[in-house]
Amino acid sequence: MDNEQVVYPQEIDILNCEKEPIHLIGKSQAHGIILACNPGNFQITQCGTNAEEFFGIDYKEVLNKNLEDFIGENPLKKLKNELQGGRHLLPEEFEINGRQLLMLPHLAGENLILDFEESDESRDSLFFQRQLIQILKNLNASGNISKLCADAARLTKDIFGYDRVMVYKFDEEWNGEVVAEEKEDSLESWLGLHYPASDIPAQSRELFLKHRVRIIADVNYTPIPIHPEISPINGQPLDLSKSQLRGVSPIHIEYLKNMKVGASLTAAIIANGKLWGLIACHHYSAKFINYFQRETCEFLSQVFSNQLALKLAEEFKQESEINSGIQARLLKQIQEEGEIFKGLTNAEIKFTELVAAKGGAILLDGDLKLSGITPGEEEVKQLISEFLREKEEEVFFTKNLGEEYPEAKNYTKEASGILSYRLGRNKNHYLIWFRPEEPQSVSWGGNPENKITYNEKEGRLGPRKSFEKWTQNLSGIAQGWKNTEIKAARELGENLNYLIVERQKEEISQLNDKLMKAVEELELFSYSISHDLRGPLRGVDGFARILKEDHFEELSKEGQEVVETILLSAKKMDDLIDDILCLSKISTGNIIREKIEVELMIRELLESLNLKVNYPNTGVEIEKDLPPMNADKTMVYQVWSNLIGNALKYSARGEKPEVQIGSFKHNGKTGYFVKDNGIGLDVQKEEQVFKAFKRVAGTDYSGSGIGLAVVKRIIDKHQGRIWFESEKDKGTVFKFYI
Repeated sequence: MDNEQVVYPQEIDILNCEKEPIHLIGKSQAHGIILACNPGNFQITQCGTNAEEFFGIDYKEVLNKNLEDFIGENPLKKLKNELQGGRHLLPEEFEINGRQLLMLPHLAGENLILDFEESDESRDSLFFQRQLIQILKNLNASGNISKLCADAARLTKDIFGYDRVMVYKFDEEWNGEVVAEEKEDSLESWLGLHYPASDIPAQSRELFLKHRVRIIADVNYTPIPIHPEISPINGQPLDLSKSQLRGVSPIHIEYLKNMKVGASLTAAIIANGKLWGLIACHHYSAKFINYFQRETCEFLSQVFSNQLALKLAEEFKQESEINSGIQARLLKQIQEEGEIFKGLTNAEIKFTELVAAKGGAILLDGDLKLSGITPGEEEVKQLISEFLREKEEEVFFTKNLGEEYPEAKNYTKEASGILSYRLGRNKNHYLIWFRPEEPQSVSWGGNPENKITYNEKEGRLGPRKSFEKWTQNLSGIAQGWKNTEIKAARELGENLNYLIVERQKEEISQLNDKLMKAVEELELFSYSISHDLRGPLRGVDGFARILKEDHFEELSKEGQEVVETILLSAKKMDDLIDDILCLSKISTGNIIREKIEVELMIRELLESLNLKVNYPNTGVEIEKDLPPMNADKTMVYQVWSNLIGNALKYSARGEKPEVQIGSFKHNGKTGYFVKDNGIGLDVQKEEQVFKAFKRVAGTDYSGSGIGLAVVKRIIDKHQGRIWFESEKDKGTVFKFYI
């Protein structure tokens, strides 16, 4: 458990009520008493200070007593069995201090909490059974959601007798609207009135998901402190989330008093796991209904919630079927037109009809097409680049775009509402639907802007006092987007993603065919170059050699240097042609794998390099029993030849040049390395090292700049990897695996 102690604040006003930890309020209502016990030994650890009223003894005498002293041996055994079996803890009736009390137990973390309240001796099980049957019959027969809400309000008033019963529905911003009402004739109707989200803050809504029914028996009650405030069991305030007797936020009490309400009963309406609304009951004097009546109320709210979920699902299904039909037609149009733009905007059905939008936009690879009533092209491009591309979510929607993107206030008549779907992941393809503003009048229960008043008596800020009907004219807001419309947009987008990918595959296939043809032509060109260049090159080389052999002594010193330069240049050009042909063959050739004895190949290679003559001072160390490799022998020979050749070349000028060749394990694969103590490489130029014609060793060393590019391509072709580690003037190690 978190050791950080969260306590109920000493001062609460309207400015911090949204953060008020109402589940830790530490007080109870006055129509009962709360005890907290250690569930291990049933020792009473905390007690309401009204113990004398219910138990006939002071609360200080209750503390540290055993629960058995109050409820008796057999009931305690039953409670123990329920706890040990992990079963639901059931209510029990007792006569204590001459009063018939009902005990309502539940676990809250490490505490066993017991609510004791007055029991109703006149309880008639047949009467309650009739109530349940009445609820089932009436609510199951409700034809639509509007009728269901009206029936629930009427039944609740008939059964529980509150002065006013409302069905209160939340919108997407948690503002509420009274969608059904039953009341006494003398009361003013609140049907159709809206209330701001702050009237029922987030923590209150969250508690309704845990505990469906909440009663406040008397708004004018005196809160009963629970002593001690901090639990001796875990050193934390008592969590009263599920307590029937949990005290009420003083802000909420003041709110109800300002409404002239004397008592309330509230039941949660939960559809598909989300708080859809509330059944809110007001009475204009104190009113208590017992636990079993509250259970009936919870049953009513559950039946209502189940029926609501069924009707919402049916509506969703019907709308989804209509949208699926439109979507199928749109996809067929794309197929018939052979183009996404035309299929969505120029055919019989426009893509804007899918979600009942007035206009839309399609962006594909920077090409923007508008359809219907939309902002201007530049405005839409700006909206995408400055706003939509900043969104991480694939689907974005709002009915008040101007509130989130102020630039949109310039075109509310075209686009107050927006629903967008990002095609793919590159943020360069979008489907967008626009809805214009729908100026409307909303009637509130009091001015929602005047949420705060000053409570002179208590010297703090409090909730508003006026709840008279107040009409607000709204602009810049469009009709909201339904879940079915968001689902339809997502499905169309996913289908378009599939079409785009399929077309890209087709284009890639065509490009690949062209590339293969180009590669074949390049290969022919390479061989042609080899033949055509080598002929004149041999002539130049041959005549230069004749000149050197027959007339070298006749030439001046400058002439002799020119002949040597011609011969050296011819050799370099011949080597370059060989390297180019090698690179070409690797790119186009197929791998023929075979088992290669690596140590044998390396020793043969070193022998061909004639180390005693060319590198007499270099020591070469080869790991014994090098693991064999399964690869193309010709290609791998080139890898070893280039890596070992470079190691010898770039270390030869050192004092004690050394080259080491060995193996290692890398992620379960066998790797090989060639290490030298030569001039080293710049690790910042790693990308250039493996590129053709990029030389990073300087001009002091011979080479075409193709060798390591050849090595990289061979290893890539074998689905391997090559990398290096180096330090300037201290050497380099090349590592690779295939």
